[in-house]
Amino acid sequence: MSSEAEQSTDQDAYDMSDARLALTLCITKNRAGSETDVKALEQMYEALGFKSTVRRNLPAKGFWEELEKFREAMDQMKDPVSCCFVVLMAHGEEGILQGVDDNTIQLEELFAMLTNKNCRALRGKPKVFIVQACRGDQKDSGEVVQPKETGETVLLSKEQPPKLPTYTDALHVFATVEGYLAYRHENDGSFFIQTLVDVFTNMKGHILDLLTEVTRRMADAELMQGGKPRKVNPEVQSTLRKLLYLQ
Repeated sequence: MSSEAEQSTDQDAYDMSDARLALTLCITKNRAGSETDVKALEQMYEALGFKSTVRRNLPAKGFWEELEKFREAMDQMKDPVSCCFVVLMAHGEEGILQGVDDNTIQLEELFAMLTNKNCRALRGKPKVFIVQACRGDQKDSGEVVQPKETGETVLLSKEQPPKLPTYTDALHVFATVEGYLAYRHENDGSFFIQTLVDVFTNMKGHILDLLTEVTRRMADAELMQGGKPRKVNPEVQSTLRKLLYLQ
């Protein structure tokens, strides 16, 4: 019996046969456990066939500069690129990251660098941003009542247009929802990164299904902070046009 990925047509799934590139920009200073996350990510990249670059302890401007170098290197490559991962790990608040110099940079500035308009090599290719950073200082104690599960599926049957919108083929995955803390253990690393790496490395399926499993595991778990139980879940923002299979 063929796998789910094998059953997909060329129109259903992104072509992942070319180069896979990953960039990790991480503040490790005063972020105990972050090196554990870096090691886990490196193992995941190797397992999934990604060529990885890691940069640590950058000033705020350095996030932009390193991503610019990454983009320029891709645009100059002779061989095509299938997909890129960009992992951003730092202290932060909603919409911003804090550099090792305590200055800040807007996440939207970083996201914009790899849009279909601004990165030729990744035009129409999946661009996955993974953000391990707080988005505020709120703490979630959880709710007893189980909410109803609702959802809508919108299917578009139009033929592929000759042009792509500027902001398609992107996936932004945040460690927590807007306004809330992200959790990191000083020895075991961050709950989000460790869960994501385990799922991406050991499970098969398209990436949105994998992220649903990440969300389920995180939502089912209970974290202790200052002797009080806390809940946390990631947030996924997707403009992918096709199924993205990593395995």
